[in-house]
Amino acid sequence: MARQSISRIFTALAEQDPHRVVATDDAGTLTAVELDQASNRLARAYLALGVTTDSLVTVSLPNTVEIVIVCVAVWKCGATPQPISTGLSLAERDELVELVSPALVVGFEAERDVPWVPVGWTPGASVSDAALPDAWAASWKAPTSSGSTGRPKVVLAAGPALMDPDLAVAPYLPREQVQLVTGPLTHSATFTYAFRGLMTGHALVILPRFDETRALAAIETHRVTWALLVPTMMHRLLRLPESERAAADLSSLLTVLHLGAPCPPDLKRRFLDWVGPERVVEVYAGSESNGLVMIRGDEWLAHPGSVGRAIGGTTVAIRSADGAELPANEVGRIWLHREGEPTYRYLGGSSSRTPDGWDTIGDLGRVDDDGYLYVVDRADDLILRGGVNVHPAEIERVLEAHLAVRSAVAFGVPDDDLGQRIEAVVDVAGAAVEAGDVLAWAAGRLDGARRPARIHVVDDPVRNDAGKTSRRAYARRFGPAG
Repeated sequence: MARQSISRIFTALAEQDPHRVVATDDAGTLTAVELDQASNRLARAYLALGVTTDSLVTVSLPNTVEIVIVCVAVWKCGATPQPISTGLSLAERDELVELVSPALVVGFEAERDVPWVPVGWTPGASVSDAALPDAWAASWKAPTSSGSTGRPKVVLAAGPALMDPDLAVAPYLPREQVQLVTGPLTHSATFTYAFRGLMTGHALVILPRFDETRALAAIETHRVTWALLVPTMMHRLLRLPESERAAADLSSLLTVLHLGAPCPPDLKRRFLDWVGPERVVEVYAGSESNGLVMIRGDEWLAHPGSVGRAIGGTTVAIRSADGAELPANEVGRIWLHREGEPTYRYLGGSSSRTPDGWDTIGDLGRVDDDGYLYVVDRADDLILRGGVNVHPAEIERVLEAHLAVRSAVAFGVPDDDLGQRIEAVVDVAGAAVEAGDVLAWAAGRLDGARRPARIHVVDDPVRNDAGKTSRRAYARRFGPAG
């Protein structure tokens, strides 16, 4: 089948099997025809509020079927959904609204004079749910970057809102699956895989947030076949009592895709032992879709620590700070080249893409003799302690091996003697453990150059459900000025 508008794809799903459940949340189910009719009514209301072809519509909603209906309605207007996290501060939200100049905001009232509707808003009963004229935007999505190294940027996809629903999106995202959604649907990866899945016959099982016990129960209850996880989620699942994990019924699960952050080798190995390497796929990619690297679980066992080899017309190069290409096994900045035209443009930021199509999102890594890529850390988060380069991810994976630590973030703060000293914040989820205990435990496992000078203990997650954090924010919070 040739490409068709996203609007027509969702209408066709309703025509083919109107009563098929396409999404489930804590409140109930949503069928294909309910999605089609509700999004038609909502689209008419959005058009009346001023949304037009190629408008951006800012969407900040929790994980329920409402965000599915809203985004489909935006596409039916011929507009582009611009999802942003519900966890942003008022100032961050308003800064993004100022940058984007959306035609409509869904989920909150902006400071500037922009039409908006609150969470749960629906149009009056008199608004028709009949099909609208076909329309599609020049860009199918506009998510924000994670903002882990500074202010979030909006990543405007170059691809139009046209898809071929008969084609699988990728080898690791087959058609007609039951997909578990535990990450925020406002995050780029979760948004992309959930909606591309919906368009190719998936049914979504949407949890309001990640909870390890609920995730296992949902897999069994709904016979989930496909799930997207980030390393933080994998770590939390493995912290469950062994008896609970052994009792979990994962027999329906065909594929677990993980991405979003470097995965510590020890964590990955334990996860493969539990789930089975044949079910696990890891992907390295950014919101920018400027390249794709993939590895299967069985491949990983032969190349532990790698995120895989380039696929989908991607070429990988490792370059020094001055742009020189480095030989195998030397650490430098990761550059990707993907065949074809640019896949995105930024709003509120400048791209590193070169005229000949090479691009980087700022990660450091190396490539081995067999072409397998290993991601070390983000270049902007590197800690320079006494003239020694220290990668925070190396410290975090050691801290997270502590039985009481659910997640950890390491960062550098100014130091008159060393330039920067290393500190870390650990989430112990209410466990009876002191900062000094964790610090003493880490001291026996980290050399002097990588040993934190101070540990801060908290009881709340230090990474969100997309696996993202801001080391800079923690450095400001716990550093001298904070």
